[in-house]
Amino acid sequence: MQLSSVNDVKIYNLSHGKSLPEWLSDRKKRQLQKKDVDIQRRIELIQDFEMPTVCTSIKVSRDGQFILAAGTYKPRIRCYDTYQLSLKFERCLDSDVVAFDILSDDYSKLVFLHSDRYVEFHSQHGHYYKTRIPKFGRDFSYHYPSCDLYFVGMSSEVYRLNLEQGRFLNSLQTDAVENNVCDINPVHHLFATGTSEGRVECWDPRVRNRVGTLDCALSSLSEGTEVQALPSICALKFNGSLNMAVGTSTGQVMLYDLRSSQPLLVKDHFYNLPIKSLNFLNQLDLVVSADSKIIKIWNKDTGKLFSSIQPQTNINDVCIYPNSGMLFTANEDPKMNTFYIPALGPAPRWCSFLDNLTEELEESPESTVYDDYKFVTRKDLENLGLSHLVGSNLLRAYMHGFFMDIRLYHKVKSMANPFAYEEYRKDKIRQKIEESRTHRVQVKTLPKVNKELALKLMEEGDDEATAETSRKKKGKVLPSILGDDRFKVMFENPDYQVDEQSEEFRLLNPIVSKVEQKRKKKLRLLAQQAAAQQAAEDEEEPEGRASSEEESSDDDKSWVEELREQRRLLRQEDRDRRRQERKEADRNTDLLEREENKEARTSNMAEDQKSSQPQFYELKAGEEFRSFNDMARKQKLQKASLEDRLKLEEHSGSSNMADTAVGSKQLTFTLKKSEQQRKQQQLEREHHEERKKLRRSAGHLSSGRGRGWRGRGRGRGRY
Repeated sequence: MQLSSVNDVKIYNLSHGKSLPEWLSDRKKRQLQKKDVDIQRRIELIQDFEMPTVCTSIKVSRDGQFILAAGTYKPRIRCYDTYQLSLKFERCLDSDVVAFDILSDDYSKLVFLHSDRYVEFHSQHGHYYKTRIPKFGRDFSYHYPSCDLYFVGMSSEVYRLNLEQGRFLNSLQTDAVENNVCDINPVHHLFATGTSEGRVECWDPRVRNRVGTLDCALSSLSEGTEVQALPSICALKFNGSLNMAVGTSTGQVMLYDLRSSQPLLVKDHFYNLPIKSLNFLNQLDLVVSADSKIIKIWNKDTGKLFSSIQPQTNINDVCIYPNSGMLFTANEDPKMNTFYIPALGPAPRWCSFLDNLTEELEESPESTVYDDYKFVTRKDLENLGLSHLVGSNLLRAYMHGFFMDIRLYHKVKSMANPFAYEEYRKDKIRQKIEESRTHRVQVKTLPKVNKELALKLMEEGDDEATAETSRKKKGKVLPSILGDDRFKVMFENPDYQVDEQSEEFRLLNPIVSKVEQKRKKKLRLLAQQAAAQQAAEDEEEPEGRASSEEESSDDDKSWVEELREQRRLLRQEDRDRRRQERKEADRNTDLLEREENKEARTSNMAEDQKSSQPQFYELKAGEEFRSFNDMARKQKLQKASLEDRLKLEEHSGSSNMADTAVGSKQLTFTLKKSEQQRKQQQLEREHHEERKKLRRSAGHLSSGRGRGWRGRGRGRGRY
């Protein structure tokens, strides 16, 4: 048995656990039950409550004694007797069952709709009759007053088969291309069919006329929803005489009042999967809707979620046992699940011991679903070296991390850190020793972790001692953080040490310090007020004292300035650090250049030694021979490095190289001029010298005393 709690509602999965194979002998089964803990904890409510491969649909008879389930493979029907808690009979069929219904109070009258268009009738002894409908069927309903079976399927017609007369009657012609589901109201026997176009058509069986059409496709779409195809109706259920629930292929459930064309409530499963089943719990005003992924239980008036069940396999059908909190599910799995929810109702009469069992479990809480799993984040997986398991069956995605088996987690953790247990053991021993020391005479000492914070809290405690009397009068005594067990780890675990050199602390410290100063001022004011009340009730404020608003404004300005100063210091430290890194990088590059220069000089010396030996040269076509020295010097320059060539040109006066302040290189070249260019420049210089000798001075024009200046002021002439 498995216990889970969703929205504070406890859900017991009674079919959880290992299932024993049928071919095992009784002796082997007893041995496994003694050894395997999971088999010991298993509750086999009904014996052999499973199918060979898949269960497609499940129903309970009206008297509550029999549970019938249809499945495959091979296609078969199984009937379980709840009074005997075992399988009553099993009947194999010719083809898969699309839908079936129980016409009597027990299992004596059954109707099966097969996937090959056949309709098969079974009585108490077995197969009774088989007939065929014109089109492939998808669902059918039984009209008790007239004994008519209504079949809907891949046709616009609704076929009617009268069981009293034993013949087909005139069909009902709908406006739809195909019909998916149908249902009959148990009060006034209104027949409704859901179409593939998203409409619900209602018919009166007495006159065989359509009495109304309800368009549900547009009502199921909310604003901003991307529509890929028109939602079709895939589930239909009446509740009472006026209420009806409609499920769509896009995962919405709509509640309608038959007197209105607009839905009372639209509930979305948010899985975009077709609704498989709809049921009502009128005692608690709840609706049970299921798609292939999840079963949701919600309030029919508000839509608020009551609880939900999410099995490990896909769901095909859901059946609620009448007047109880038990429900059965048909899954894409051999085992048919049985869930018991005490909040929905008591256990059925044939398994009333479940109430006592669940009450005992609530008194002694057992492990929940997630006690056998460990929640890990992606960072934890990287630390453990298990990132490659993402997407496998060993990890189950949940919120911002994953659930993994606790045994696998402990095994990997011990391999990743083999000395973790020794460290844990030493830490526990140290804690035990410190706990034993608490019984001795205590001397007030500062803790090993966060000494500055503890000292500040002690000082604040001394300041608050003055205002303790006033607090006691009001009945409010605040506990100290140092004496509070909730904050004890902050002064014992080194992981909680406050780093005062960090950027966050330095930026927050001005604000915190000013808040502490304001708090101390407030405590002093409280102490002064208490003393003033004891001395004189009407004592006035002394003159010359600044108001509290001015003080608060000055404090605000001061902590803002301090915060700016801290930011400036942080920026300065960042610049210094970058400058130091740059210097280190430059130093490393200089060392590399020196090593390269040494290697170049050694290579040049080796080449000079080789050049001292006699060499032979070959003249290429079109090249003029000048001298052996010129050819040798040219080849030597080609083989030399850039540094050696620049030094050679610097000695010869053809280049100039200088270092700048930032460490870059500057290269200046002096080109050799021709004889004609030198003559032209000489002629231009001689021409400029000759012009200088012939020009006349015009300095008197710029002076303020020219002709006509006779001691008078400027601008005064003789008239």
